[in-house]
Amino acid sequence: MAQKSNTKMFTVIGLVVVVVIALGYIFIGAGNQPSTSGQAVAKPAAQATATSQSQNQNQEQELPMAPDFTLHDLNNNTVKLSDYRGKVVFVNFWATWCGPCRMEIPSFIELVDKYGKDGFVVLGIAVDPREFNKVPDFVQKMGMNYPVLLDETGVSNLYGGISSIPTTFVIDRQGRAVYRIVGSRPKNVFEEVITSLL
Repeated sequence: MAQKSNTKMFTVIGLVVVVVIALGYIFIGAGNQPSTSGQAVAKPAAQATATSQSQNQNQEQELPMAPDFTLHDLNNNTVKLSDYRGKVVFVNFWATWCGPCRMEIPSFIELVDKYGKDGFVVLGIAVDPREFNKVPDFVQKMGMNYPVLLDETGVSNLYGGISSIPTTFVIDRQGRAVYRIVGSRPKNVFEEVITSLL
């Protein structure tokens, strides 16, 4: 009887030892192998670090100076952005064939009439060289009361390239690019921007 209980006890102890060894092997072996879940977590963590560093850099470079440029107007006069330092300037990239561009031009005309005396200016930069010959008639027909320039030198590239028109960069009185507005907006949106900077 005692012998059977001893045998039974040794068998149980033996099984426990085997299970412990097996579990130890599994955990130790798993620790030495690369963890795919660990790699999956590491990638977003690295991206998060890069993002936070880039956000810090953006905060340091907040309100960058708008790139200066020199272009010709429709009378072949030289116009520089820096000539308008001290004013709030909309640098508006557009084309004659662009429907949304046509929609916002009357708003610009009204806003120049209303706020021009207070230091607001629009510089309309036509970006499509195939249409440059149509610009003078278009300007006259629309009654555009602000300087219209021809982007013969790729000024849009100084502003990071224009992927969609109209695109308007808002320059404050210190010459800093404070907003980038892609697409047409209602007049009241433009007016809020102007009054916040004048």
